[in-house]
Amino acid sequence: MGMKKRNLVEEIVVSAGGCAMIDGGFATQLEIEGADISDALWSAVCLISNPELIKKVHLQYLEAGADIIISSSYQATIPGFLARGFCLEESERLLQKSVRLALEARDSFWKSLKRAPRRGYNRGLVAASFGSYGAYLADGSEYSGRYGPEVGLEKLKDFHRRRLQVLVGAGPDILAFETIPNKIEAQALVELLDEEEIKIPSLICFSSVDGEKLPSGELFANCLDIINKSEKVAAVGINCTPPQFIERLICLFKEHTDKLIAVYPNSGETWDGRSKTWLPTACFGDEKFTDLARRWRECGASLVGGCCRTTPSTILALSKVIKGSYLS
Repeated sequence: MGMKKRNLVEEIVVSAGGCAMIDGGFATQLEIEGADISDALWSAVCLISNPELIKKVHLQYLEAGADIIISSSYQATIPGFLARGFCLEESERLLQKSVRLALEARDSFWKSLKRAPRRGYNRGLVAASFGSYGAYLADGSEYSGRYGPEVGLEKLKDFHRRRLQVLVGAGPDILAFETIPNKIEAQALVELLDEEEIKIPSLICFSSVDGEKLPSGELFANCLDIINKSEKVAAVGINCTPPQFIERLICLFKEHTDKLIAVYPNSGETWDGRSKTWLPTACFGDEKFTDLARRWRECGASLVGGCCRTTPSTILALSKVIKGSYLS
């Protein structure tokens, strides 16, 4: 019997020496570059107003050593675009543009590397981002998991279904479902991947506000039990969670899954979903972040990166430490 063929996520981990780099805070870097994203669409507003800036930020993360870049579609949804006055066809084109811009950035960067090869870089993968239902609501509920009794399994599947079809049609390498706050949405995603017969490997990442449970208060073990049964999900993990919780969560995940583990926490600051501001809590600078990241790899993380309030400088520092390579 032959060996099972690796999926693209497994391949990038192997080619990166056992731990691949995910990019960092996309909206954060857009703001640093001057974008105004104080909008219900958040970073996705730049798909309308400044698509070239999106490509520029992708290139900055690739230059910093990212092996995986995540599209600007986290808060991009068809209902969200329709509410802005776009027709259905225009809304779907904007979703596809998020993947296309990332693919163009990746291909352009790869061509530059082939002309001048540099140690430590791989031909990166493009992940199509899917924010949770709570991200679409833009009310902070991706950090509470409280959607209300009217939001059941079928409603969540219907919410994600067409966006999934459109983004898969744009040709990403992998799918990234991010900041999932409760068990029912994880179940909806797993069932939807099967129903739609998706062939692209997926990454499902949760958030946590206490380092022990999902924001909904449910146990990770119960969510992982659902995900473990799916061959469509190549990796599970945690994003947009304070860095000090990550090592504990990796150890917890290792007890309940054999899938690859991805971690890309925020800087440690706290987002207030109602006031839409970052609260002045503990912030982990690049040096402290990379010190922690060494432990994350040692504990079993196979994909490491950053989320909100991290930047290309964070990813560059992580790349040098995690991949053990000199990025020239």
